[in-house]
Formats: sequence, C-alpha cells, structure tokens
Amino acid sequence: MKKQLVLALGAAGLVGAVSAQAQEAASIKDALVDGDIKLNLRLRYEDVSWDGLEDSDALTLRTRLSFTSQEYKGFGLTLEMDDVKEVGDVDYRTAPNDPNNPGTAVIPDPEGTEVNQAYLSYSGLGKTTFKYGRQRILLDNQRFVGGVGWRQNEQTYDAFSVTNKAIEDGTFFYAYVTNVNRIFGEQNPIGDHKHESHLVNFNYAGWGAGKLSAYAYLLDNQTAAALSSDTMGARWVGKAGDMFSYTLEYATQTEAGDNPTSYDADYMLGEAAFKFGGVSLTGGYELLGSDDGVAAFSTPLATLHKFQGWTDRFLSTPAAGVEDIYVGASGAFGGVKLSATYHELASDYGSTDYGQELDVSAAKKFGPVLVLVKYADYQADDYGSDTQKFWLMLNATF
Repeated sequence: MKKQLVLALGAAGLVGAVSAQAQEAASIKDALVDGDIKLNLRLRYEDVSWDGLEDSDALTLRTRLSFTSQEYKGFGLTLEMDDVKEVGDVDYRTAPNDPNNPGTAVIPDPEGTEVNQAYLSYSGLGKTTFKYGRQRILLDNQRFVGGVGWRQNEQTYDAFSVTNKAIEDGTFFYAYVTNVNRIFGEQNPIGDHKHESHLVNFNYAGWGAGKLSAYAYLLDNQTAAALSSDTMGARWVGKAGDMFSYTLEYATQTEAGDNPTSYDADYMLGEAAFKFGGVSLTGGYELLGSDDGVAAFSTPLATLHKFQGWTDRFLSTPAAGVEDIYVGASGAFGGVKLSATYHELASDYGSTDYGQELDVSAAKKFGPVLVLVKYADYQADDYGSDTQKFWLMLNATF
C-alpha cells in the first residue's frame, strides 16, 4: 500500500508543469562548447586514534572535474569525474571489510578514479526537470538521504528523478533508485548497493513562519536486505524574528523488502537556535528509537558524518537506539569561522550511557582556497572505546 501511495504521488508531481522554456543553445555543438567546466582540488590530512586499534593517518588528494552543458531543446548533460590519490603509502584500512592493514583504524578514503555523476536532464516542460543517470541527491538536511560529501569519494545515486516546482514556493521531488555508489569505492564489494527504492520529498516555504517538508523513503536494498525499510515523516523549520529559529521533526520506520527483522521505530528531533549578532547558540534532542532492543531506526543513505559526532562512532544505529542531547556555538571572528558542539549520547532502550563527544572546527578562506581544521574527541562510557580524530584540509574550486 505504501509503495502504491508513493507512486501515485510521483505521478501527481508531474501535473501542473508549464511550457515556458529558459534560453537555450542554438545547437548541440553550442550546448557542449559553451558548457561550464569546473576543477576542484581537495587535499586533506586525517589522523585517527582509536583505543584498541593501531593509529591511522592519511594524506589524500581528491581531484574533481565537472562539466555541465548548456541546454538544447530542454536537454542537458552533466559529467563529473573524481580521482582520489594517497600522497604516500596507504597504511590504513579504507573500509571495515578491508583485508589490508589489519588492526588499523578505518579511514574510508580509498584510492581510485570514478564517474561521480553522469546524467541526462530534460527541463523542456518549464517547471519540471527530469534526470536519468548517476546523480547527486541531497534532501532536506541530509539526515535521511545525502551525499556523504565529507568523504573524498562521494555517495551518488543511479536513478531516475523528477523535480517539479509548479506550486509557488513548493518543490516536489521523486526518485527511483537502482544503485547507490557508496564511499568505499567500486573496487570494494560493499562499494555498491543495488536498490529498487523510491524517494519522495515535498517541501513548502510559502509561509513566513517557516518551511514544511513531508517525505516517504521506501528502501528496498537488494544487496544488504537488513538495510531495507519504509520511512515516512514530516519536518518543520520555523523562525520567530531574526534571533530565534527552531526545528521539529518526526518519522516512523518499519522493515521492508527482504529485511529479516520485524520492527517498528520512531525518529524525533527538537532543536532551537538563538542568534546574537555574529554568534549562534544551538541546543537539541535527537532520538533514533529502538523497538525493545530488537532493532532501531536507521538512516543508511544519510550523510552520517553530520550527526551524532564527527568521530563517526554511530554510523550504524545500535539495536538499543540512540538519544543525542547536544549544545553548540558558532560564529566568525576576524574572518575565521569557529564552531564547537558537545554531545551527550545514550541508548533509547535500557539505560546505557554511551559516552560524550566534543567537536570543534575553524575555517578561513584565502582567495579561492578554504582552509579547514577539525578535531573530534569521543570519550566512551559503556559503548565503544575512546576515539580522537584530527583533520587539516585545503579546498579550492576553479
């Protein structure tokens, strides 16, 4: 029933497209010759200290070349190639299943050259855009569907997608996903997950008080059945004046496809932010609920590095679930952007104190080059082990 509802919504999203077309190239040759080319270079040093494992460090360079054509009769082409190289020897594990360098902490930045994006688009119906091929999909705050852009090898999707903006201030998105190109790379058996999944997201920003999102993510993972689930929820991002904003979100999840575990779990988020001049203070509560310790709410397509601490100790939700109470501050001083966030982490089911984490960062631009320094420190109580991570990154786009 859920899948039929999602497909009906997908069809409805095609209605209302208008016929006005944007200015486009006069020929296919012009569309290609006048296309936009970008080069991005990202050099990053990462150091990981993880109790119980050998320390790891890596210096990697990602080179990204992107091409976007002009439109011709509504059709467009986007191509993007990534090359990741280790500057030195790879003496760390690049994935949990990596047989090389056993006993070392994982840094999931494998070497390799891959097609990051390659898709045809069509926008000849004005306010509706179709895409077919390998593409980037980033929905809302990427808590459920994202690109894991922090890692050198980004997560992208082989999919057919539709974006419709026929409703003023509204955006409807639908995608049918056949493959997820994961951060571990094409040479790793877990680098690709085959899917028969549907993603639906609608957001409306026509109210002065805030923005509403409603979504249904029906994941049928053919490679890892335990990651198959049906998730439905809603998200509200509101504001009261220029100084106060808040976010409220709720979702429910059940098993789907060939998932061998039957469960029903909830997701909840409540966050408030206060802005005083150039300083922002944030506090929040996030729950990935558990079904009596059998299984917990999971977000396998998320940009997980953004949530529950930068040490990535909770990439897979423990069966007992996760409660995350966090506070943070950010601001800019002398052109340097600073941020700090503290997490108190515990289980939803039972009374396990997982631990605490402190994340801090500083960033500044020097011309086209962004310099970023990050540090994360997880202090374990009753889950995992103490972990510290440090990053120094230079990023430039030409």
